[in-house]
Amino acid sequence: MDFRVGNKYRLGRKIGSGSFGEIYLGTNIISGEEVAIKLESVKARHPQLEYEAKVYKSLAGGVGIPFVRHFGVEMDFNCMVIDLLGPSLEDLFNFCSRKFSLKTVLLLADQLISRIEYIHSKNFIHRDIKPDNFLMGIGKWANHVNVIDFGLAKKYRDPRTHLHIPYRENKNLTGTARYASINTHLGVEQSRRDDLESLGYVMMYFLRGSLPWQGLKAATKKQKYDRIMEKKMTTPTELLCRNFPNEFSIYLNYTRSLRFDDKPDYSYLRKLFRDLFVREGFQYDYVFDWTILEKEKKSKSQTGEGRTQSGDADPSASQNVRGEDRQMSSTRISQAPEGSSFRRSSRLSPANPSSASRTPGITSGIAAGNSSMRVPTGFRRKVINGEESDPRGKPGASDRV
Repeated sequence: MDFRVGNKYRLGRKIGSGSFGEIYLGTNIISGEEVAIKLESVKARHPQLEYEAKVYKSLAGGVGIPFVRHFGVEMDFNCMVIDLLGPSLEDLFNFCSRKFSLKTVLLLADQLISRIEYIHSKNFIHRDIKPDNFLMGIGKWANHVNVIDFGLAKKYRDPRTHLHIPYRENKNLTGTARYASINTHLGVEQSRRDDLESLGYVMMYFLRGSLPWQGLKAATKKQKYDRIMEKKMTTPTELLCRNFPNEFSIYLNYTRSLRFDDKPDYSYLRKLFRDLFVREGFQYDYVFDWTILEKEKKSKSQTGEGRTQSGDADPSASQNVRGEDRQMSSTRISQAPEGSSFRRSSRLSPANPSSASRTPGITSGIAAGNSSMRVPTGFRRKVINGEESDPRGKPGASDRV
């Protein structure tokens, strides 16, 4: 059956799945451009796709915000057509043996703080900041971090008056327990500070390889959440950030010190990490860990090394430790340019990763479905988070720990 969405997009193979819906590769039948099509049953217990599409449209135009081309109902499905993107930071983390270098984390931190600032400037908080919800771009935009999955996003202030939502307690945990702020665990209504605190845990996860509250056992979900909260609250930031630059401890202490309706000083936080970046002698060349690793793997494969007995690439590169039921198509991501290709007088601005010269052979243009895009060998392309989410904050909405 030739399933079409909006009489313009043809549904292709399934490339992702989750507990609430499925994600498919789609094709614009006029231009041939590839897109992602997210389907949700109209009978879903907690339908969220229409809400998510509205949030995307409210954020449209921001750097790193995927563009929604269409939302509608086809037969028994809510359908959202959106930009096709590259791998998530969780995918890349696995590809890099679950450790990122300080340079890569700082390159990411600059963009991630800016993405969160933009979302906040549009009167929303994300409420589910985690590596799975940040995806790299493709082709010309391969160095750009994109934010996805706004099913749990919420307006924290009135768009016209900027009046902040009231402080409340006894709220259910909304988001992902591993990265949730301490106040979220305590049942406090979330605000801007919580997105940034969650980002702090994401950065330490990348640097450390894991967080102290991972893998805790408990008889029930509530008991598990309580154990995670207790471990977070009793782990000093200095201990969490031990053996890493003091800036990460400063960052977390700052986010935890914010009051409920405080506007965070995003510029201060960016400068904190930019100064560290310069002090470490790094260059804004957008050569991430996965860029180097893919180059090495490619070099080995060309010389016959790094292969299994069957001749396939090392399967560890595509290890999926998240335990989610996903099926992604294999592609290759464009490599960031080598630092040696830049003159010292034209160092790139950290706020403008697209100013890096493109890898030869990658076609120009913003089209997300560019057939020439490249993703590291062993990757599975991720487009939109397939986890079940409930915009009303039902317990268990996104509780992977």
